[in-house]
Amino acid sequence: MVELRPATAADLAPVAAIEAAAFSDPWSLEAFQALLGQPQVAWDVAVAADGTVVGYCVLLLAGVEGDVANIATAPGWRGRGVAHRLLVEACRTARRRGVDALFLEVREGNAPARALYARHGFQPVGRRRAYYRDPVEDALILRLLLTDPGGVSPVAPGGAPPALS
Repeated sequence: MVELRPATAADLAPVAAIEAAAFSDPWSLEAFQALLGQPQVAWDVAVAADGTVVGYCVLLLAGVEGDVANIATAPGWRGRGVAHRLLVEACRTARRRGVDALFLEVREGNAPARALYARHGFQPVGRRRAYYRDPVEDALILRLLLTDPGGVSPVAPGGAPPALS
């Protein structure tokens, strides 16, 4: 089981290590460092019982829109629900901050990530051709509407998306 908490400066090195293991074109340690303390950033880490950082999610907020800018889980922790928990918390945070829609980009060939996002209600709304490098691949742009016209969130209050409840 993991605990979620806001990222701190002490989390920079482990987050950068997870990033390097997860992505072929990783963000730098300095890029993560620049996000700390920014009012438009909500950044959580998932921490194992022994204190090890095993995942993170960076959410960028701009008015009524948000962007899941980066989410990753340490290799040994994949498939255990860490990304699910981080994504649920990102949705909760976005709603609390007045966001109506979340966006993200995902590699077209990243089937596990695409399945996770689909389970949470993200829908394709666009494509960025040759967005990723090493290897070159299209990015799918996905969107999650956090409220319907009646103001009801598609993510259930208990944190499970509709398809999982």
